Amino acid sequence: MDYIDFLDFKITDLIDITLVAVLLYYIYKLVRGTGAINIFIGIVIVWVFWKLTQLLQMKMISSVLGGFMSVGLIALIIVFQQEIRKFLLMIGSTNFAKNRRLVKPFRFLRHDGISSPVDVDAILSACERMCKSKTGAILVLEKSNSLDFVGSSGDEMNIEVNQPIIESIFYKNSPLHDGAAIIRGNFIVATRVILPLSRERTIPLRFGLRHRAAVGITEKTDALALVVSEESGQLSYIKNGEFVLYKDLTELASMIKKDLQ
Repeated sequence: MDYIDFLDFKITDLIDITLVAVLLYYIYKLVRGTGAINIFIGIVIVWVFWKLTQLLQMKMISSVLGGFMSVGLIALIIVFQQEIRKFLLMIGSTNFAKNRRLVKPFRFLRHDGISSPVDVDAILSACERMCKSKTGAILVLEKSNSLDFVGSSGDEMNIEVNQPIIESIFYKNSPLHDGAAIIRGNFIVATRVILPLSRERTIPLRFGLRHRAAVGITEKTDALALVVSEESGQLSYIKNGEFVLYKDLTELASMIKKDLQ
């Protein structure tokens, strides 16, 4: 009987469903909090409706939706260009071992001292002092996507994060102040790093190249960025290519710690 064939559920079907669910989860995770989330939800709704019309053998509407889905593939690549790039970077990242959530169940395989949480309070204390002195700075906090592809453009370092070190790096007469500093774990691993600039036209004109560079790196990766403006002395927090608003440094510290998990 046909219904018996339908109940013939194989282990490969379970694997197939699991892989699709994981893929959709990571795609949602990439576009969550961005303007692309509404487009993503719209595409999922259209795709489900298309499959439903196929199941009900509604040939005319099914063919129309099928043509839309096939022709729209090129448009989707253009619309989701940044998200696709970030997804491929995440898949091809050589930094999976540094992802605390993935490695957490296997702590018995890790050596003590290889990874330590970021000292967010020390970073923000340094940023607060640099804001008062209007010292321009850009700090990039690495997450799961490796930043080696931009870190190689600067000077390699291996310095534990602390307030005096950060301030000395971005001191106006320091040879290391020009460019960004990359933080991996609780260590500054590179300084004088050249970051890719964002081409986004909606960035207000009052923001300079530092902010555009911070937007650029957070568009292409899942990194977080802190920027101190040399002109206004304001501290900006940027993730997913967007400026994140906060009330005070206490709230900002909580946000960063949560985003780093």
